[in-house]
Amino acid sequence: MDSNYLEFSESALKKSMDYHLRCSLCKEPPAKECRDHFLSTAFSLRDRMTEKILQTERRYQEAKAKRVYYLSMEFLIGRLLGNSLHNLGLFDVCKKLMAEAGVDIDEVREQENDAGLGNGGLGRLAACFLDSMATMQIAGFGYGIHYEYGLFKQEVDNGYQKEKPDNWLAEFSPWEIKRPDEKCIIPIYGRIEHFKDRSGDYNPMWLDWKVIMGIPFDIPVVGYGGQTVNWLRLYGAGSSTDFDIQIFNEGDYFRAVEQKVASETITKMLYPLDTLKSGKELRLVQEYFLVACALRDIIRRYCKDHDKFDDFPDSVAIQMNDTHPSLAVAELMRQLVDECALPWEQAWDITRKTLAYTNHTILSEALEKWPVSLLEQVIPRHLQIIYEINHRFLQKVAFLHAGDVDVLRRVSLIEEGENKQVRMAHLAMVGSHCINGVSALHTEILKTHNFADFHALWPERFVNITNGITQRRWLLEANPKLAGLISETIGNSWITDLSRLKLLEPHADEENFQERFREIKLANKKLLSKVISKTAYISVDPDSLFDVHVKRIHEYKRQLLKVMHIIYEYLQITREGKNPTVAKTFIFAGKAAPGYWVAQQMIKLIHNVGQIVNADKRLHDALKVVFLPDYRVSLAEKIIPAADLSEQISMAGMEASGTGNMKFMLNGALTAGTLDGANVEMLEEAGKDNIFIFGLKAEEIARMQRENSFHPSEYYHNHREISMVIDALRDNVFCPLEPGLFQWIYSRIMNEEDYYFHLPDFIPYIKIQEKIEKEYRNTASWTKKAILNVARSGKFSSDRAISEYASIIWNSKAVK
Repeated sequence: MDSNYLEFSESALKKSMDYHLRCSLCKEPPAKECRDHFLSTAFSLRDRMTEKILQTERRYQEAKAKRVYYLSMEFLIGRLLGNSLHNLGLFDVCKKLMAEAGVDIDEVREQENDAGLGNGGLGRLAACFLDSMATMQIAGFGYGIHYEYGLFKQEVDNGYQKEKPDNWLAEFSPWEIKRPDEKCIIPIYGRIEHFKDRSGDYNPMWLDWKVIMGIPFDIPVVGYGGQTVNWLRLYGAGSSTDFDIQIFNEGDYFRAVEQKVASETITKMLYPLDTLKSGKELRLVQEYFLVACALRDIIRRYCKDHDKFDDFPDSVAIQMNDTHPSLAVAELMRQLVDECALPWEQAWDITRKTLAYTNHTILSEALEKWPVSLLEQVIPRHLQIIYEINHRFLQKVAFLHAGDVDVLRRVSLIEEGENKQVRMAHLAMVGSHCINGVSALHTEILKTHNFADFHALWPERFVNITNGITQRRWLLEANPKLAGLISETIGNSWITDLSRLKLLEPHADEENFQERFREIKLANKKLLSKVISKTAYISVDPDSLFDVHVKRIHEYKRQLLKVMHIIYEYLQITREGKNPTVAKTFIFAGKAAPGYWVAQQMIKLIHNVGQIVNADKRLHDALKVVFLPDYRVSLAEKIIPAADLSEQISMAGMEASGTGNMKFMLNGALTAGTLDGANVEMLEEAGKDNIFIFGLKAEEIARMQRENSFHPSEYYHNHREISMVIDALRDNVFCPLEPGLFQWIYSRIMNEEDYYFHLPDFIPYIKIQEKIEKEYRNTASWTKKAILNVARSGKFSSDRAISEYASIIWNSKAVK
């Protein structure tokens, strides 16, 4: 191989692409198929990134850098080709090479499957954080699960969601580096025998456990500029033995491989349905498997350079991304006490100083609780450790709150009752030195409501770090025309310092800049219109207002409120004779959890309303309703740059932060939103004239709930705008061939079951939409507001968030 093979020049890249065509794909250059171009390019980039991983590791070793390990059940990394090319500075070079070969680079990028490693905002945040840590040259690494299948591929049949297997690895990933030499042995199941050691101290023994093999797959994570390449390590589950050859030779072929099949099932699919006992058990096993593999690997790496654990918290920081990895508390204690023979008090001090916990939700169903009986079956030693942690913790609480049994009951790691459960969020908080929320409002709710007792115990442990997004993915890659205009106008320093976008503010009034900004938005809308035509088979007008509500389907995110508004507008035109002044295209996307009936029905409602609205000739195409199936990162990259209006209308106090709202803001969409999550901070940054805020505040909703003063039926009877919409759902206007289909919505309202306060917010929502319509007709004013949103989005970079994690929680520094 030539000595310049790994250089970053055009000629070197061309040589390595030809090399991989020959030696990796066994094909004669030049490549004929887009898939071959993708694979040869990806292999060539991986060669350069793996070399950079080795160089980066040497730099970390020399600096004795503190390592940050980010544990997450999800890493929604999307497609990697474009992002890697941009961060390595090779995008234009590669684009030129492909053009010379008669190939469009965008067609080549379409050959890559979205990695099925996540579901929503939690996983996308983790991916953004990895990008930021590498760009900021922090020794930060991810640990996750190597799912064979993602959540599911979403198809729509007659308006109903159909889940299909998401076999994202069907054609294999060229980015992965399999590392079987570093596999982990993970014990599971078994029983506890109670012994004493030679000194007479209690010494429990975990016996008769089974073994799972954790096989690592590394994906390089390249920072912008290509100087630092970290990694994301994903563990796949395997059996300790391929099969029982004796049973196989006896002719019972299926029983011979059942252990192998059972082990590999653990990482077969993201989020197995946990409504069944077997699904619940598999979910718990997945969470344990993740933390057990990660911690074994972390300790192995630490012990290569240390012969004792005194420096562990100064060398290692572990961040638990939400409640899923909270078993890290018990597992780190188990490894330190049982395997490394540390005294309990020393092990606990190390554990607490090393671990930190990010909470992402106030929803009770998302604050995981596991049945004690299930933990006893699956990980009996960990249950013992959790009981011991709880015993010592409650002793301290009892000393501070003598005689207050209610406090002990509220903070206990064990929820008492007929079926005892372990409160995993409590375990995470007790075992961490820092607990952070992800927006100012969310953190305040945690401190004053959900975790008020813990905040009273340790106010110094609670901090806020508002979420962020990486501008490399969500502007530089997703919106290259806008990125080019910005760089041409203020330089490209914004790529690594998003606060530099402030320099755009003086240009917000410039007629020429506004015109170019609008041309880019229209071009993006035309591209999305083609996607809509191809996937939803609906023709839309790119000149219409693109009103976008894309996110996971959930009642608190209030897709229903948006649909109610569409119905209202439709009825205003068809029944009240309103003359529409702005053509609108309403765009939805998002997946519903397979077991979540209301969310599934919401997709059906959107489709049925769309069918009626889109076919009604009286509208003259003034309204169109679109649902784009299979929402994922690569689809978001097409939708977000094209949006005029971003709908962030969750019930106030329910959304922890949101990051979709930030992506839309960065790409020049205006926001219609409640004072929920990071919308509050977006209002502060953008200014009240550049965002459309409506609805009840979180404290107003909390007061109405406490006083039981909210009665949905009163709103129905007192507001014709509401009754006409609800009656249309009752009277089968949108389901003439399926009578009674949406009766449940009317019944809920009349039975006082509007748990997410749609009706109190509906009239204010109509009024803010009327204001939006008026503003949109003033083209220059709307464009100025859009530009100012871009210019004032700097706070919402994941670089800022990672900088705060590094200084406040991890005490880690960049290694230049």
